[in-house]
Amino acid sequence: MKDTQMEAGLSCNSCKEELPHHVYYINGKIVRVECQECRRTMVFKVDVLKEFYKEVYKRVFTKPNRVSKEYKKDINRFLTGIPIRLVSKDKVSEQG
Repeated sequence: MKDTQMEAGLSCNSCKEELPHHVYYINGKIVRVECQECRRTMVFKVDVLKEFYKEVYKRVFTKPNRVSKEYKKDINRFLTGIPIRLVSKDKVSEQG
């Protein structure tokens, strides 16, 4: 999940002027805005679990296309990387 933040000059209802604010995003959706001066915070309802499921679905759905592009770009690198990938996936499944 992509968690980002940025700074923006926004009008603060509490301070009654335009001041810098921190804007927090999850997958491109605003989840929180905080005034850097008075620390007043506005929180927006975002279903984090739904965002996570959408991201997993997208990655699973696009995997065949990403693999095709990878082997078409450099078949030798793709083929030599398969054993390493299989071992790393096996280790992850053993830990789970």
